[in-house]
Amino acid sequence: MKITDLMIQETMIMDLQATTKDEAIDELIASLNKSGRINDPVLFKEMIYKREAESSTGIGGGIAMPHAKTSAVNEPTVVFAKSRKGLDFAALDDEPAHVFFMIAAPEGAGNTHLRTLAALSRLLIDSDFISQLMSTDTPAEVSALFDAKQAEEAKKEEAKEKAKAEKAAATASANKEQTSGVIVGNANSEDFVVAVTACPTGIAHTFMAEDALKKKAQEMGINIRVETNGSEGAQNVLTADEIARAKGVIVAADKNVEMARFDGKPVLQRPVSDGIRKSEELIRKAVNGDAPIYRSQGAAGKNDEATAGKMSVGSKIYKDLMNGISHMLPFVVGGGILLAISFLIEQIASPENPFVQLLQTIGGGTGAFHFLIPVLAGFIAMSIGDRPALMPGMVGGLMAVNSNAGFLGGLAAGFLAGYVIIGLRKALKGLPKAIDGLKPILLYPVLGLLIVGAVSYYIFDPIFGSLNTWLVDALGNIGTGNAVLLGLLLGGMMSIDMGGPFNKAAYTFAIGVFTSSGNTDGAWMAAVMAGGMVPPLAIALATTFFKSKFTDQERKSGLTNYVLGFSFITEGAIPFAAADPLRVLTSCILGSAVAGGLTQLWSINVPAPHGGIFVAFLANHALLFLLAVAIGAVISGLILGLWKSKLPKVV
Repeated sequence: MKITDLMIQETMIMDLQATTKDEAIDELIASLNKSGRINDPVLFKEMIYKREAESSTGIGGGIAMPHAKTSAVNEPTVVFAKSRKGLDFAALDDEPAHVFFMIAAPEGAGNTHLRTLAALSRLLIDSDFISQLMSTDTPAEVSALFDAKQAEEAKKEEAKEKAKAEKAAATASANKEQTSGVIVGNANSEDFVVAVTACPTGIAHTFMAEDALKKKAQEMGINIRVETNGSEGAQNVLTADEIARAKGVIVAADKNVEMARFDGKPVLQRPVSDGIRKSEELIRKAVNGDAPIYRSQGAAGKNDEATAGKMSVGSKIYKDLMNGISHMLPFVVGGGILLAISFLIEQIASPENPFVQLLQTIGGGTGAFHFLIPVLAGFIAMSIGDRPALMPGMVGGLMAVNSNAGFLGGLAAGFLAGYVIIGLRKALKGLPKAIDGLKPILLYPVLGLLIVGAVSYYIFDPIFGSLNTWLVDALGNIGTGNAVLLGLLLGGMMSIDMGGPFNKAAYTFAIGVFTSSGNTDGAWMAAVMAGGMVPPLAIALATTFFKSKFTDQERKSGLTNYVLGFSFITEGAIPFAAADPLRVLTSCILGSAVAGGLTQLWSINVPAPHGGIFVAFLANHALLFLLAVAIGAVISGLILGLWKSKLPKVV
């Protein structure tokens, strides 16, 4: 695909009028919107600024490349613009930007489009080409220049591949003629370095850094292999042999990349922008081994400490939380949807139906849902303490599930496991180097599991277990003297920890009454079910009607919460509660309490222990039950939507 297939002439701005960065972004977005290439300019602008908040896309050399990958884009497009006077775009070299490329990529952009955008990024390293662009006067000239340049690069690549093949053939021939014991062309004697480049969106900077490092290495007579972690995933992945042969490693990245493979090597960890603008410095340092030795399993190296020092405590906690939540989400969505389907079929067939039992086994407490808290805890721990922390974190999370400690107990276990491993690294730092190999395979797993397990067993489990027992007894003592008050309490408890002791206590109490004789059993179940349906529905409503306050991923997860909420699967809200506990839990508790109280005010009975909307028709006042749930969900959704802070400011 040609670059000019994406850089259409009708969107080009040959004389940008903007005088500030904000005005330039507005003018570029207006061109995209006018041509119909985007469907939501507000969302697109929001995502542009979110990317700018991570690092400026004014890459220096007079170039700015603001970009975003979002559902607001209809078709992949690059807007080219020129500013003769130039403007301050907060560039890395503090120089004004004259040439602009705004990249708009849809979330489902195909590999061909992504490769074309990567090719565009690589061309912009050529300063002579940028000068030629500045001298153009019409969109047609810009298109012709890019077509010619892309054709030239294609010929160079073809010639390079041909030369590579000829060299390989010549080497093979020489090897056949070499005398016994003589090594010809020993690659291990060459100056050789490896690098990894990555940026948050994986569209532009990743490939510009790759090309800059390659070109500079060629000028310096140094061999280099560069792995890119772009939108298509890792490309040109480094082999173990290449890493072993390399004199040094360059990691020019603004997002996490696989680091454990570099254990024991001199590693330079820099922003991706340094790969573009400081390529010579990085290569020289890597060749000379002038970099901290990276330790992924042993004591934390200097590079780890330096990186950690750049991140605030709040940002670090949020990053660790997001790592756990992102890995937990597939279990929530996959298991929840299968459970919802099973509830639907159960009403048509019966609970004993083999397919119903299959779906509930796969998605429920012995299947996907059984892993929610262990996965959350394990990957929080891994984000903090690397791979050695994964196992004790997951076990701590599993113990939290088995002891009814819920997701709050899982969060505690995850953070505990991560920092236990960090503590062990420091404590065992002075051991002889001869037993370094035993640390990751013996010492960390055994000691980490022992410490996390002991704390969970002696502290987390008794506290949450006792709390659970006390709550059930307290609910039983309240009795039926004030039905509305108990309905408020039961409904609110369903949202306090969404699967933990409070939630389990309320549900256990309702089940206990439900299975006993009397005419109030279905009443308490109505309060519990309404309260449990509110959190995911509230999340769904908030992400639908307050889009500017949630990320693309959160909005997508919010859509699945409609299904989970209607199905009485409260766990759909756990990822949101873990990421923003104060706002999410507070708003959900209030809405759930109102829903539970209304079921008692209106004397609603639901004679079924689960099923949500699928068993609503069994209630004595089905419409009132649904109304109670709707009122609670709207209250919670409004509170959360109004209270939650906006994403990066759009100015």
